[in-house]
Amino acid sequence: MKEILNPNTSMAPVPVVMVSCGNEEKSNIITIAWTGIASSEPPTVYVSIRKNRYSYNIIKETGEFAVNIPNKNLVWQVDFCGTKTGKDIDKFKEAGLTKEKSNEIKAPLIKECPINLECRVKEIRDLGSHDMFIGEVVSVHCDDNYINILNNGNKLIDFSNVETLLYAGDKYMVADKIVAKRGISLK
Repeated sequence: MKEILNPNTSMAPVPVVMVSCGNEEKSNIITIAWTGIASSEPPTVYVSIRKNRYSYNIIKETGEFAVNIPNKNLVWQVDFCGTKTGKDIDKFKEAGLTKEKSNEIKAPLIKECPINLECRVKEIRDLGSHDMFIGEVVSVHCDDNYINILNNGNKLIDFSNVETLLYAGDKYMVADKIVAKRGISLK
């Protein structure tokens, strides 16, 4: 038997990312779990941020951000950047993270994250407690050891070994267990 609960965001676990914004001189990192894919063509992702967060105005003013996908080795840094404010501290310095130059945007990437998406804001949607920043992905960086080269020469990220972090309520989890491949129902 199922119980009826009050409406809430019961979609867990969800990916957790570190969003960097600003520029080389003045930058910040915010940990976000309200994120996802918005479109394939053009490649578009979103991050939802409360209006009172320090990174909110930086992204709104610059019109760009980077989605840095951490693995389990960065769980302390993920939590730190999600529980401290950049108004008071330099999160890159305090979390021991390295700024890496982007190709297409001014916001720095987080070198320690195995995957980085450079994004330009296409739209900002007011959705209540959070505004959704919809960003077109203009460049993708991936550590070589997480790339698969297909027979046709195309390159894909092999997420099975990245050990990406997920967030569920008050817990961080790792996504690294393959249970099936796409298309199993077509056999």
